[in-house]
Parts: sequence; C-alpha cells; structure tokens
Amino acid sequence: MNTAYASPWVDEEIAIFRDAVARFVEAEMVPNDEQWRKRQHVGKEIWRKAGAMGMLCTDIGAQYGGVGGDFRHEAVLYEETSRRGLSGFGQGVHSICAHYLENHGTEEQKHRFLPRMASGALIGAIGMSEPAAGSDLQGLRTRAVRDGDEYVINGSKIFITNGYLAGLVALVVKTQAGEGAKGTSIIMAETENLKGFRVGRILDKMGMKSQDTAELFFEDVRVPTTNLLGGAEGQGFYQLMGDLPYERALIAVAGVAAMEGGLAETIRYVKERRAFGKTIAEFQNTKFKLAELATKTHIARLFVDDIIAKIVAGTLDTVTASMAKYWVTDTQQEVLDECVQLHGGYGYMNEYLVCRLFADCRVQRIYGGTNEIMKELISRSL
Repeated sequence: MNTAYASPWVDEEIAIFRDAVARFVEAEMVPNDEQWRKRQHVGKEIWRKAGAMGMLCTDIGAQYGGVGGDFRHEAVLYEETSRRGLSGFGQGVHSICAHYLENHGTEEQKHRFLPRMASGALIGAIGMSEPAAGSDLQGLRTRAVRDGDEYVINGSKIFITNGYLAGLVALVVKTQAGEGAKGTSIIMAETENLKGFRVGRILDKMGMKSQDTAELFFEDVRVPTTNLLGGAEGQGFYQLMGDLPYERALIAVAGVAAMEGGLAETIRYVKERRAFGKTIAEFQNTKFKLAELATKTHIARLFVDDIIAKIVAGTLDTVTASMAKYWVTDTQQEVLDECVQLHGGYGYMNEYLVCRLFADCRVQRIYGGTNEIMKELISRSL
C-alpha cells in the first residue's frame, strides 16, 4: 500500500472533517458493531447521533437542512465505516434517497423531508427491488392507483436496505399499467402509523449482518398525492436513472475503502504471526502477494479519486460510473479473498475483520445493478 499517497481531493477542511468522523466512528460505532450484527440492525439512536454531529446529508443544500458540503464529505463517512467493516449503517442509501428529493422533489417535499433526514430523525430507504424484478425495473408489479387526493398502493419489495428502520421509503411503483418505463413513478411513503404497511423479516444474509435489509409489504396503503416525487406521474424511471451514477460511485468508494482496511489489517497480521521460526511476512510468497494486493488497491484508489473529483465537478457520466462500480467491486473481492488466505484459519473466523469484510463484499457485485448489467451499459458506448 502506498502510504505516501494522498488523495488530491482531500484539502485541510476535508482532513479536519475526516478526523472528526473517524473519532465518532471509533467511539460510537466500533464498540457496538458486534451487538448490531447479532440483532441485525444498528438501531435509531446512532442515526440521531450522526445527524447531531453533522454527518448526514452532508452534500445536501443548507437551505434544506443539509450540511451544504459536497460528495467528498459523503465519501469520507463511507470510507471511514467501510474500512472498518461497519456495513450496517446504511448511510449510502439514505443519501441517495435524499438526493432523489433534492434533485427531483418539489420545494414543499424538500422542506418537509430533508431537514428530518439530515437530523437522523427520518431514516431513508429505496423501495425498488421486488421478488420478480431486480435489475429489470420494467418488471415492477407494485401498483399505485389514484383515488382522489390519495394513491392506493399494493405490492411488495425485497432486499430493502434500511428497510426495518426506515421512516421514509422512496417507493418505485407503477402508476400506469402497460406503459413500461413511462408508467413508473416514485412515491415518498412515510412509514410511521401507515395503515396497511408492514415490514417483514430482516433477511438472513451471507454478510452485512448488522444491516436491516428487509421485505416490505403494502396492502391498500394510502399515501397523499402530494408525496408523488416531483408532482408528475411517469417520471420515476428518469429520476432513477439520473441518480444511478451517484449510487454506483458510492459503491466504488466503499469497495476501495474496504480493500484498504483489509490490506492494512493483513499487513499487521503477517508481521506478527509466526510460522517455522519466522514471521509470515518474511516468506517470499507473502511479500509477492502483498505487492500484488497493494498495487491493485492503489490502482482502485486512483480510479475512485478520479470518480470523486468528477462528481464534485458535475461531470461523472453513466459509463465511467459503471466501469468504477464493476471493476472496483470485482477487484475488491479478489483482494479480500487473498487477505483471508494470508490469515490462514483465522481469516475464516468472524472475530477477524478480514472475514467480515470478505463476507460483506460479495453483494457489492450485485446491488446497484449487477456487474453484468454494468458491462452491458459500458459495451453500448463502444
């Protein structure tokens, strides 16, 4: 790992912010991670604490209650949690939900929801995937039928990050049957005391044990028409596509941070662990493996730093974001697999960070659009 390298987007203000975030994460998250993983969610208190510290909605405008920073601030929190294997705090999805509002919502919607999201009082989720519709959003079956000044919603969602704790769900629905993408809309559903809404089980996953990924059910749920994102039907597909590069960039940021965290932990481990009279680090195979892992991780960091700069400049395109999402997450799994191997049997134990990082990383190649979909999108531009 190139310890001399410093990301060009980290100026003095960002460095101070990172220090504050790191201290918060070490004090408020790391000691609770084992408990969170056992109960399958982080609870609402940590969200309110993060909000009080100004660590939520950091790139949302101050006029809407956000911090008024930029994507670099979001990247810092994602990096500091991801490199420590803290995968339960679904800040990324929360931020994406907030961006749907800031980028596409009415002024009334922005002022109604965003300040509470920034404070942590309202946890955001995105209700997109369904049992029969994942990457293919045109296969959605959840319906919203207008009835006066309300929408009546029926359907279900699955694999919903923050699903158990969410107070606000950006719900992707069909408002016009048979219209494909043109019939898709997003409705912002507040879940508290919402009649007909039910949270199913927190799903038992390979990794991300502290993340409250859940099933959501809607049975004749009534939501005011004023909660239709942007106020016009049929805009959902366009709204989703507009924010996908941001989501894929966040996934890449988490990926490289996990690689850096896993590599640092592995270097520490092999320098301490002894076999056949010397440390594991002294074996030539270990040296060569670490050289390979450090190189891959450094290349990923350079790529992600470029992605972060492009988001801040407003120039990140769908193809480049897709490249970053696919390549970084593929490489993340390769690097963390080798980190587990270098730990030997201990690498298979959940008490070791590299084990948790490896289990968590597998889904990175699936959510946010599978890596196969990323390659399809890239190929269309060639």
